[in-house]
Amino acid sequence: MAATATHPIARPPLAPSRSSALTRASLLLLLCPLAAQADLIGDSQLNLGLRNFYIDRDFRGDDPARSRVGSWTQGFDLRLQSGYTEGPLQFGLDASAQYAYRLDGGGGRGPDTIIPYDASRGEQVRDYGRAALTAKVRYSKTELTVGEHRPRLPVAFFDDSRQLASTYHGVQITSQEIDGLSLTAGRFSEIATRESSNHEKLYLFTRPGGPRRPSDGLNFAGGSYAFGPSLSATYFYGQLEDIYQQHYLGLAHNTALGGGYSLKTDLRYYHNREDGEALYGEIDNRSYGLLSALKKGGHSFSLGYQRMLGDSNFPLLNGYTPQPHLVNWSALAFYRANESSWQVRYDYDFAAQGIPGLQLMTRYIRGSGIDRGPGLSSTGESERDFVLGYVVQDGPLKGLGFNWMNIDAKFRHGNDFNENRLAATYTWKIW
Repeated sequence: MAATATHPIARPPLAPSRSSALTRASLLLLLCPLAAQADLIGDSQLNLGLRNFYIDRDFRGDDPARSRVGSWTQGFDLRLQSGYTEGPLQFGLDASAQYAYRLDGGGGRGPDTIIPYDASRGEQVRDYGRAALTAKVRYSKTELTVGEHRPRLPVAFFDDSRQLASTYHGVQITSQEIDGLSLTAGRFSEIATRESSNHEKLYLFTRPGGPRRPSDGLNFAGGSYAFGPSLSATYFYGQLEDIYQQHYLGLAHNTALGGGYSLKTDLRYYHNREDGEALYGEIDNRSYGLLSALKKGGHSFSLGYQRMLGDSNFPLLNGYTPQPHLVNWSALAFYRANESSWQVRYDYDFAAQGIPGLQLMTRYIRGSGIDRGPGLSSTGESERDFVLGYVVQDGPLKGLGFNWMNIDAKFRHGNDFNENRLAATYTWKIW
């Protein structure tokens, strides 16, 4: 999960056998005619990610549309990453396949944000999946990729908080030719959201079942620069054609305070407005957030504040695609028009007590001043999260991860809910 992601899990590496080497070569020959290049094969990796995921959301209130939603699924994420051919201009080809199977009954409980919902049958589908390729070209420290992407950008972020990860499709170029400077630009024309087998055009998320007015693509460019070991800055521009334009500016500062204490501070600002034909009308949103974390040993104590300005919600992409660069991003996101929100958070790494792999996070976020429209009073919401995760550090089960997240959400106008998420993950390094 985005805020609670379980750690990648790996089986202890085995000495490659002659047969496994032949299997690798055969598969890459099918994927790319350049597979005769030794580096293309020898530097390749094939991993199978396994995730067993359970979610249960219990609604509370006078008139919820459903009293309970949830599901239990098993997911698979097979990813092949090739090496590169030799020479100044190097080529490679990656491939991925994702698949999820519903283990529970699921009938009659409604959409659960995990797997596609078949309204005609009144239940989630039994299984779903998708596959894609990514071609890549590298010269020096600059790389061009075409196909599937899982970006972590301020203007486009993939979603790995449920079962199958959302992915974008398009072209991206990254460059790190200058020390300390990282540049990225590209265009995404489609997205496969976390609960869909299909690739669809990008549009603005408004509400479940809301209008779909697709854009031809998301254009973006930006970069980050490290001024030194303690200060870095990031700027990105995004244009969802005929829907919105977005500017992002971020500053991050780390400092040692002495006595084993350190302080990390993040300042983040977005400016959003409509673009071109303005398919969703005027967009008026600006947001800024400040998050500071004080750390000593295994303890981390954080305070955050986030403010939404303007008449519009913060623009999100279809599928309720996350935007973790908002400092108060969470299950409720706290992204609504005119909303101000603050959070207090505590993390503890039990490695300080001699239990590496065990981690705890708990936080409380409260939002107020939400604009509900003309003639209506403002409203508020709050969320309390508790996350406990453990990753086996050694032995035959090394890398096996477990994660439990409990979310308690309350609304001044709306139905409260309590949600539990349980996940067990493992990544098998096939080679």
